[in-house]
Amino acid sequence: MDAITGRIHSLESFGAVDGPGLRYVVFFQGCPLRCQFCHNPDSWDFTGGAELGVDELVGKILPFRAFYREGGVTLSGGEPLAQPEFAAALLARLKAEGLHTAVDTAGSVPLARCREAVDLADLLLLDIKALDPALCRTITGRDNAGALALLDHCQEIGKPVWLRHVLVPGLTLKRDELAALAAFLAPYTCVETVELLPFHQLGAHKWEQLAIPYPLKDVPPPAPEAVEEARDIFRSAGLPVR
Repeated sequence: MDAITGRIHSLESFGAVDGPGLRYVVFFQGCPLRCQFCHNPDSWDFTGGAELGVDELVGKILPFRAFYREGGVTLSGGEPLAQPEFAAALLARLKAEGLHTAVDTAGSVPLARCREAVDLADLLLLDIKALDPALCRTITGRDNAGALALLDHCQEIGKPVWLRHVLVPGLTLKRDELAALAAFLAPYTCVETVELLPFHQLGAHKWEQLAIPYPLKDVPPPAPEAVEEARDIFRSAGLPVR
């Protein structure tokens, strides 16, 4: 399997926020989106990172497998589905090893290209940047058609989804936008939980280091009461919220 290689940004041995339980997180290099609130802009360039084969990468993961009995392995990024053949090969190998797998994706890759990897994963962590296509283009440079198509596919095949949405004051943290998204998601039985992630400035220094203008440099994190109000909107729609 080392004939199939991928470009990897970084590895995290003990991730606690990228799916259920304790997880090994593989951050893929390369992303087609340019999210205004990205905290890993250094992962955008598809030529960066290190090239690894499937066997080589699995060899780095397996020594830690005892720690992941209640967790597993998450492919994140960057955008892991932008390297669909490598992602699928890695997921198949991890599945053969009995490890639970999750893919953290924004749905920016056409389903026709990445269906095999999606179907192999045990869980999808799907980040919908915005329900409104125009707002999504403002945030990411693209609309949300791919993310919504991926969500529909998961509903059709019964693939569990943890829906993720970043709360940015003045951008996505708006009652009308949140209510529309909650109403849209309510019929999807594949959505096991909604993770509302408060915007933060922890990645701002990377934008500065890369000399990329950071559009949200003056935006504060949301107030705790605003985050709780957002959670209440989703709870009112019958959705489980983290």
